[in-house]
Amino acid sequence: MSIVDILWRAGLVLVVGYLVGGVPFGVIVARGFYHEDITKLGSGNTGATNVFRSLGWRPALAVAIADVSKGAIAALFAMLLANPAWAVSGSDLLVIGAGLAAIAGHMYSPYFGLRGGKGVATAAGAILVLMPAAFLALAVVFVASVLLTRIVSVSSMFTATCFPLAILVLYPGRPALFAFAALAVPLIFFAHRANIGRLLRGEEPRVTMGRRTSRKGNDR
Repeated sequence: MSIVDILWRAGLVLVVGYLVGGVPFGVIVARGFYHEDITKLGSGNTGATNVFRSLGWRPALAVAIADVSKGAIAALFAMLLANPAWAVSGSDLLVIGAGLAAIAGHMYSPYFGLRGGKGVATAAGAILVLMPAAFLALAVVFVASVLLTRIVSVSSMFTATCFPLAILVLYPGRPALFAFAALAVPLIFFAHRANIGRLLRGEEPRVTMGRRTSRKGNDR
């Protein structure tokens, strides 16, 4: 196993992950089917939450699935490119790198002026491929939290805090996975810093199931 072999695989995975993650499906769906600029609606965020609040649940579901698929595709590509001679930790790191690159692409799209969403759905796609048991556990936590609080940002942050614990229980002996989970917590909170401010002011909107909310809402 040479340094050159590691570098070219890692470099290709990072580039592909970023470019795949950067596809702004929220923008594509809003413009292509609703003739709307999603960046001028609600919070201006391109993710599924803002699409839901601005355009309804059907386009939001399509965007959410597409955003999850970006992380999954990046992770699968990394798995295919991993050297079979590498230890499990080496393969884990390559897939984690692909997932992080896809998340960065989603948040700072190269196709859309370095704008984007929060990266939660894209992260979920990478987790689904690399840690399917953790994905299922966290999906249950997220859905239950949304049903209880009706606030997507709170549910996302709470689910993130449960991520390291899920890895400790479900994937013991995989330090790279735990490191990724531990890193995800501050990253998710940082991505939701505007939401935290609105929560402290009592201004964070709640999900209205099955109906779009006002286009003047400011959820991110």
